[in-house]
Amino acid sequence: MAPPFLPDAAPLLSVVSPVYRGAAMLDELVQRLLAAVRELPGSCEIILVDDRSPDNAWAKIEELSQQHTEVRGVRLSRNFGQHRAIAAGLDHCRGQWVVVLDCDLQDRPEEIPRLWGHAQQHGLDYVLASRQDRQHGLGQRLVSGAFYRVLRYLTGVPHDASVANFGLYQRRVIEAVQHMPERARFFPVMVRWVGFQGATLPVAHAARSNGGSSYSWGRRLQLAFDVMLAWSDKPLRLAVQFGLLVTGLAFLLGLITLVRFWVGQISVPGYTSLVLLLCFFAGLIISLVGMVGLYVGRTFEEAKQRPVYLVDATTNRPDSVAP
Repeated sequence: MAPPFLPDAAPLLSVVSPVYRGAAMLDELVQRLLAAVRELPGSCEIILVDDRSPDNAWAKIEELSQQHTEVRGVRLSRNFGQHRAIAAGLDHCRGQWVVVLDCDLQDRPEEIPRLWGHAQQHGLDYVLASRQDRQHGLGQRLVSGAFYRVLRYLTGVPHDASVANFGLYQRRVIEAVQHMPERARFFPVMVRWVGFQGATLPVAHAARSNGGSSYSWGRRLQLAFDVMLAWSDKPLRLAVQFGLLVTGLAFLLGLITLVRFWVGQISVPGYTSLVLLLCFFAGLIISLVGMVGLYVGRTFEEAKQRPVYLVDATTNRPDSVAP
């Protein structure tokens, strides 16, 4: 059994979980986490980050903090999104190792000892949980697979659709991620980018025990755009290549048209073809300018240097953690 939690000492393990529409699951989450980490040879802390959940999750986090000294709460000033909530949890955790998992219990806390054992056995800096027999709907799995294939193509970095936030990370991996100041946060890609020695471990994936996902299709699409714009300039390169291709085809078509005119095959210029070409090139130019505008807008947002998140309140805050 793990030794008692010491508030002023750095624990062996920190568990970070962003909370949004998950108040009903927090009691079970904490109980299962505490039972799982008893198998580890050290103390632990559980960081629950309330991303301004509309179901009054903060009241439940305060209650759990009073019941369990291992539980610490961080409440954000507004809803910043899942990955910024993870960033807040990482900034407030102190463990030598860090586990990140969602609060919906689809990431099973009972898998944490397996992740720990795999990391220790192979001397790894992180172990990512590869979700087997995913319990998401068919539509969500198809969209997720398509997103990761496109992201893999754009960034040139391998991404696995079965891997999300759930994993075990050594402190130096977390510190490397913390040194990345960009506002467009996407934790799985950031972990891949920093490098170090890692591996994946197949784990069971549970069905959601309460409610549905808070990610609407609109939010998923917005996240996809944000990640692709933040992590790759290949769309701009593709736009340039496509523009050159269209220019080459237009030049070739112009030569063919001139030759046909000289040999008398064209007597009256076609009005319909002219209108179609104008519409085509107008749409192409507007699309390319819009793509450049998205990148300019992203640069503008990053140049503001606003904080990634703001904290409203905390519970069980150790003196060693800066506000």
